[in-house]
Amino acid sequence: MATAFVPSTTLRLRPYSTLRCLSFYPKNLTKPYPVFPPLIRRSPISPRRFFSSVISGALHSGERTKSELAEKQKGQMGSKVGEFRKKLKIVDVKGGPDEGLDRVGLMIVVAGWVRTLRAQSSVTFIEVNDGSCLSNMQCVMTSDAEGYDQVKSGLITTGASIWIQGNVVPSQGSKQKVELKVNKIVLVGKSDPSYPIQKKRVSREFLRTKAHLRPRTNTFGAVARVRNALAYATHKFFQENGFIWISSPIITASDCEGAGEQFCVTTLIPSSREAVESPVDAIPKTKDGLIDWSQMIEPELAFADLKDDMACATAYLQYVTVAERDFVQLSYTDAIELLIKAKKKFEFLVKWGCDLQSEHERYLTEEAFGGCPVIVSDYPKEIKAFYMRQNDDGRTVAAMDMLVPRIGELIGGSQREERLEYLEGRLDELKLNRDTYWWYLDLRHYGSVPHAGFGLGFERLVQFATGVENIRDAIPFPRTPGSAEF
Repeated sequence: MATAFVPSTTLRLRPYSTLRCLSFYPKNLTKPYPVFPPLIRRSPISPRRFFSSVISGALHSGERTKSELAEKQKGQMGSKVGEFRKKLKIVDVKGGPDEGLDRVGLMIVVAGWVRTLRAQSSVTFIEVNDGSCLSNMQCVMTSDAEGYDQVKSGLITTGASIWIQGNVVPSQGSKQKVELKVNKIVLVGKSDPSYPIQKKRVSREFLRTKAHLRPRTNTFGAVARVRNALAYATHKFFQENGFIWISSPIITASDCEGAGEQFCVTTLIPSSREAVESPVDAIPKTKDGLIDWSQMIEPELAFADLKDDMACATAYLQYVTVAERDFVQLSYTDAIELLIKAKKKFEFLVKWGCDLQSEHERYLTEEAFGGCPVIVSDYPKEIKAFYMRQNDDGRTVAAMDMLVPRIGELIGGSQREERLEYLEGRLDELKLNRDTYWWYLDLRHYGSVPHAGFGLGFERLVQFATGVENIRDAIPFPRTPGSAEF
C-alpha cells in the first residue's frame, strides 16, 4: 500500500514547496497522525518511511497546485499588460513626400499644444504642434463638433494641451496641403493666461530664462530635434565601425592637460546672486561664459596612428552632417605661415609656438580655404598634453585639430605616446609625478600598441549643424557658474 504514494515521475525538490509541505506535519511523528481519510487502510510501515513517501507525493502534487492556483489568481485579480503602440505624430502625417495628401479621408487623432487659435463667426482655426516637426497641424472646427463649448467658453487658449479627433481633408489655404476637420476636441491641460510664449517674437535672451518652455518654440524645437539626430547618428557611426561604448568617470584625479588645479569638488558653490564675486569665476569658461566642456564624445582607436585618427574624425563629421565638401589638411607650421602672411590684423599675435585662437582658426577655415573644414596637425609639444606622441623632429607632437566655419575648433585629437621611456621623460619634463599616472604607465608594460583618439565638443557640433550663434542655445538646460536653476 505504501508504494501507491510514491510518485512515478522524477521529483524536483524546491525549498519553498518543502517548507510548505513540512508545515503540515507535527514535530513529533512517533504517534500515528491521521493524514489520510479513515477509510484508507494504513500499512504497518515505520513513521520515517511513511513520512518520506507522503511528503514526496505532497511535493509533486504541490507543484501542480501552485501553478493552477497562480493561473486562477491571475484570472481573478489581475489583467494582461496592454500592447505598446507608437502614437501617430504630426510628422507622420505631414512629413512624407505628399505632405499628408496620401491620408486624405482618414480619421486620425492628434495630441499636442495649441500654438494659435482664431475664432471666426462660423469656423475656428486651431494650430496644434506636438514637437515632432516644425509644421503645425491646422485644425478646422465648427460649432457642431463635440467639445466646441470648451472653445467657445475660452477654456482652450494658447499653450493648452488638447486631444483632437478628425478627418484629414485637402486644405483650402496655401500654407499646407492638408488640414484636420475636427469631429471631437478634448481639453487635456488648460494654460494660464500668463503663458509667456505667445505668437509675437521674443528674444533668445528672454527664452533662456524660460528654458523649460522654450522647446515649444520653432527654433528650439528644431534645435532639439537636430541634437537628437546628431546623437543618434554619432552612436550609429561608431557602432557600425566596430567601436564599443563605455562610461568614463566624470570625476578624476588625473591632470591630463594642465587644468586640473582649477577644479575642485565642493558644496560651497554660491547662489547666482553671489556668483559675480565668487572664486567660482576661476573655472575655465568659453567666451560665452559657459564652463568649457571641450570633450564629450571621445573615441579611441587601437593599432592606429595620427593619419587614422584624422581619417576617422573626417568620416565621422561627414556621416553625421552629410557633408560632401573636401577637407584640407596642413601642418601647424604651414598654418602659422599663412596667418603671418594674411592681410588681416589679428587681436592675438601670431608666431610659431603660439596656441591658435578662435580668430586664427576661423580665418583659416572661412577665408584662407573658402569655407572648407581644415585639419591642422603636428603642433609644438610645449602647447600640447604630455600623452601626445612626440614626432621625430623633437619639437612637435602628433596632434591635430579640426576647424570648421563659424565655430573654429570642433575636434581635437592626437596619437597617444605608446613608448614608455618617452612618456616617462615627458612627465619628468613637465614635473608631473609619475606615481599619479601609475596605471597609465602600467599599460605600456603589457602589450602596448600604437593608438590614437579625439575629443569632440557636442554642443559645438550642434552649433555647427543648426547655425545658432550662442552655445547656450545649443544646450537644453545650460549651466553657468553659480546658476543651475532648471
